[in-house]
Amino acid sequence: MQDFTSHEELIQNFPDDVVDLPRRKFIKRVLGGAGAVVVMPAVSFAAGMESFDNLKENAARLSPREVGDEAFWNLVKGQFMIRKDLIMLNAANLCPSPYPVQQTVFKLTRDLDTDPSFNNRGKFNGLREEARQKLAKYLGADPGEIAITRNTSEGNNIVIGGLTFKPVDEVVVWDENHPTANVAWDVRAERYGFKVIRVKVPAVIDNTEQLINPFRKVMTNRTRVICFSHVSNLSGIALPAKEICAMARDRNILSHIDGAQTFGSHAMNLSDIGCDFYTGSSHKWFVGPKEVGVLYVRKDRIPDLGPSIIGIGYPGSLEKGAVKFETLGQRDDARIAAMGKTVDFHNSIGRVRIEARIRNLTAALKTKLSRKIPDIKFYTPLKLEHSGGVVVFSVPGVDFSTALNRLYNDHNIGCAVFGGDKPGIRMCPHIYNTMEQIDKAVNAVVEALL
Repeated sequence: MQDFTSHEELIQNFPDDVVDLPRRKFIKRVLGGAGAVVVMPAVSFAAGMESFDNLKENAARLSPREVGDEAFWNLVKGQFMIRKDLIMLNAANLCPSPYPVQQTVFKLTRDLDTDPSFNNRGKFNGLREEARQKLAKYLGADPGEIAITRNTSEGNNIVIGGLTFKPVDEVVVWDENHPTANVAWDVRAERYGFKVIRVKVPAVIDNTEQLINPFRKVMTNRTRVICFSHVSNLSGIALPAKEICAMARDRNILSHIDGAQTFGSHAMNLSDIGCDFYTGSSHKWFVGPKEVGVLYVRKDRIPDLGPSIIGIGYPGSLEKGAVKFETLGQRDDARIAAMGKTVDFHNSIGRVRIEARIRNLTAALKTKLSRKIPDIKFYTPLKLEHSGGVVVFSVPGVDFSTALNRLYNDHNIGCAVFGGDKPGIRMCPHIYNTMEQIDKAVNAVVEALL
């Protein structure tokens, strides 16, 4: 196994007298007031790191094809400081970070606040490039094709705003795209006069062709770009990205994938998928630092894509590939550096193993909901090849305006609820969930909503 701690000599440890200080004394020291009565939870990073060493040892003993038993995944769960009675099933929106990532962010932030001089901050250049190298390998890309952005939304808008269009051009988008890969195209089209065509896929999916044909039918010699979410956050449908990108490439059409629901949940190989652009956020399935993201731009497309922001260092970035999309002004260097630590965390468990675990959890969730609620309606395909970690379902007769609060307040379930013309509940399990929690979540749905 690789050494999980990199550049450790550059990271200052929290002093023992602060980490081990009783909470009330710690608060008084921080706030400087003898009468401070704020209540803070105790955080034991040392315990988290000790259990992570145990986790790495157990992961190393598994064969590449072994997913691991519940005892192993309980070790993984132990790396997250989620409240013990809370079952978080909302990975499509926001995920907690594990102890090693938290510790890296905290230590580097403390280091920076202790000494914000140019001299001390210089080391962050190396840490950022180390993170870029790790992200590139993690995604199956070249480091020169990776830009570290702030989130998926920013990456999407860099692509949408960086391409040039003529009034005769057309852009094809999936109607289930996130607004930053959908409405953003409408706004651009309104300003420059090109046409946006929305594609709808069938509600019931029997085969992969049903997901490809709707896109094929609308492609013409005027189509410049096809933009789609890898996995829909609205229905949980997973599109066959490699096939759609190949179809676009054969027609000289650019392909733009919103990977918000696959960055961190799927073992990605962007070179193999063959897309031109891919975007993702660290704060979702990647379980990384907040307000950091990734933008992939295929090497031969970098010259064609203009930056949305031009800041200090831009002229010197032109020879560094996708770095030219990073001149965004002052950034949180600690969080950017922690992207590399997050890759280490995934690699220590195993990327393929993580995807397999998520698929096992979602399969169990769908199967058990089906058994408990015979008339349940799934928006998410039951077949694994047509879905990912997002599970969306509807229960007849449920008042969805109160469902979210009832599940959270009465059963400690953190999930999402949709209204509108497709009311439903979205549950997205991740590696910090257990099969026991899946059982509890299913029972909670039955008890709270039926």
